Amino acid sequence: MKMVQLFRFAAPLLVLVGAHAQAITNGQLDGAKHPAVGALVDYDSKGTAYAFCTGTMISPTVMLTAAHCNPGVSAVKVSFESQVQNAAMMYVGRYIAHPGYNKAQSDPHDIAVIVFDQAIPDMVPARLPTLGLFDTLKSNGLLADSHYTAVGYGGQERSFDGKGKPVIAYEDRREWAVSAFNAINPAWLRLSQNAATGNAGTCFGDSGGPNFIGSGSAETGVIAGTTITGDMQCVQSNVIYRLDTLSARSFLKDYVTLP
Repeated sequence: MKMVQLFRFAAPLLVLVGAHAQAITNGQLDGAKHPAVGALVDYDSKGTAYAFCTGTMISPTVMLTAAHCNPGVSAVKVSFESQVQNAAMMYVGRYIAHPGYNKAQSDPHDIAVIVFDQAIPDMVPARLPTLGLFDTLKSNGLLADSHYTAVGYGGQERSFDGKGKPVIAYEDRREWAVSAFNAINPAWLRLSQNAATGNAGTCFGDSGGPNFIGSGSAETGVIAGTTITGDMQCVQSNVIYRLDTLSARSFLKDYVTLP
């Protein structure tokens, strides 16, 4: 287990985007619950594998992730095993970020894909939402009580060292957690992960990972949005990039068949 003060400095995305990137907090071990969710993998100075972002297969050869996960190279290693540090199998794909990626709050185009030359074996891809789904749900009054299942490989909930400084542990394992709807705008869904209200969520390392519509027996295979950002101590919110918008779909249509 690695313990650092808030940031995992080895992860390149933290250098790029400060508050970006999230990991599961107050969650549960995933095991084989979400096999289509994988880790974007790099190695530390000791040669130990770690997850720097998360992604989800949306076709047999295409993984969805975030543009700010930019590894600095076009070829990315991916593991679908539940524990990255001990992964026996790695797949290599081509990382392609949205060409319009920026840091605008209105629409940062923070979306990317990883394309593999061959289909990942024994993989059932997740599904994408239909155009304007969340606008329709909002107009019908169905968003307020909705819940979402986040999945990722990032750090766990904060603790405090002997001096009262917050620290986050990184175990590089796939976990899941359930968050509640909080707010919507044209590019984002904001989810509550406040443990005091019974919610859980994401933290550093979960960026690009899925937030499936529904929870428990009502969980679907449809990804509402990808984890992008949240509060710095991973205790309040998970802000996810909507996949039902024209903007997201205009990028994804070049790589997968849209619903």
